[in-house]
Amino acid sequence: MTSAISATRVTSYGELVTRARAGELGPDPAGLRIAVAFTTRQAVRHDGRGTGYRNEVLSLRLAEAVGSCAVEPGALPDSAVEDCAGADVARLLEHPLLPVRVAALDAYLMHVTPHTPVCGADSVPLPAGTSLEKSRARARAVVELLDLPPGATVLVVGVVNSLLEELRSLGIDYVACDLKGGVTEWGEPVVTDALAEAGRCDALLVSGMTLGNGTFEPLREHAARHGKQLVMFAQTGSAVLPRFLGHGVSAVCAEPYPFFWLDGGPGTVHRYRAGRTGGGAR
Repeated sequence: MTSAISATRVTSYGELVTRARAGELGPDPAGLRIAVAFTTRQAVRHDGRGTGYRNEVLSLRLAEAVGSCAVEPGALPDSAVEDCAGADVARLLEHPLLPVRVAALDAYLMHVTPHTPVCGADSVPLPAGTSLEKSRARARAVVELLDLPPGATVLVVGVVNSLLEELRSLGIDYVACDLKGGVTEWGEPVVTDALAEAGRCDALLVSGMTLGNGTFEPLREHAARHGKQLVMFAQTGSAVLPRFLGHGVSAVCAEPYPFFWLDGGPGTVHRYRAGRTGGGAR
């Protein structure tokens, strides 16, 4: 069985947006309206960790679907939420703010192709637990999508200490990259130019946040050109990124709203791999 996603995969982000605007992937976006727009803000410092971080995410509700795009804390004007509520998806796909466009595309594609087995998703439960326990469970679900021997080097774009911890436990080396720079939990320098470091890495493990800051396409093109694994962990664009499987993206761990850090109860992430045509065993 061919999934709805595998039948409509695209070769660039620009092509995906163009096809969505034209109604080629589902209903005419001009006839669909965003009912609710909201932001989620958090500050985190897990027990036993020496560093913390902040998150801010714009989310748009379209019928049963919620699309999201993370932004740098404080970067999104309050007017963006008001612009989105009640607006049709077509207009938001042309909004001047990139995070709004990404969240609108994510909501639209989540509405068209939800994370179900028929759409190619392999759902993985996350157990209830503390914020750190759930972060580590998600990290395992993400890192399992990499097929690398110990000693390989991964470029990690979007520093999440639980992901780095999981890679360390497997003997996989990494280059940590984040636009904010700084150091990791273990005092390692965090580089800021992902593309400059990609050439010396065997694979790429990349946050969906790259959609919202415009850095996704160069990384996808690098992976496609050099035949490297590109695994995406996606709260931002969880319904967008599976569209690139086989075109630079090798696997996606999709995590739509509500995210693991919002609740202590059980949760779910949805995994996709290139070459898969439907759901099935992991």
